[in-house]
Amino acid sequence: MSGTEPAAVLVVDDEPDVADAYAAQLKGEYAVTTAYSGQAALDTLDDAVDVVLLDRRMPGISGDEVLDHIRDRGLDCRVAMVTAVDPDFDIIEMPFDDYVIKPVSRDDLFKTIERLLTTADYESKLRKYYALTAKHATLLSNKPESELAESEEFADLEARMNDLQDGLDDTISEFDDDDFVAAFRDLDDPTTPGPVDE
Repeated sequence: MSGTEPAAVLVVDDEPDVADAYAAQLKGEYAVTTAYSGQAALDTLDDAVDVVLLDRRMPGISGDEVLDHIRDRGLDCRVAMVTAVDPDFDIIEMPFDDYVIKPVSRDDLFKTIERLLTTADYESKLRKYYALTAKHATLLSNKPESELAESEEFADLEARMNDLQDGLDDTISEFDDDDFVAAFRDLDDPTTPGPVDE
């Protein structure tokens, strides 16, 4: 998602009236697409989708299976299960980002999407910050201080780190408990960086 384009939201529900109702509520704010089955969702999904609102209980390919396909394909979208299925212990291992029980109000939809977009943005910035700090630490360990002081590239690296740190601080100051849970869903994933010590 670019800073100027609306976020792309895919609404997946086997009840067209429900999917269309959600889409109608969201269309002014987001670029919304609907899919009325698990297979239609898989046919529609690509890297352009930012958030998926996914029903669990659907004939054919269930929402749980769609979720597994999304993660197996490595698509970098956030997924909220929006469902009438009461949660059970099976959800512990499911790789979704949020779980919303129907019926869902317009406010609930917007809050869920905004929370997922905010935490996705935070996670992206954190990854960039982690990569920059790794480069910074490598140069500090392997270059003399005098050479670092004269390097425009190193000064630019530090400026970029500071800008990202400010952005991370601004975002995290607005987080509530649910945002923290969503932001750090992949904390035990070795491909996702943890907090960086300065």
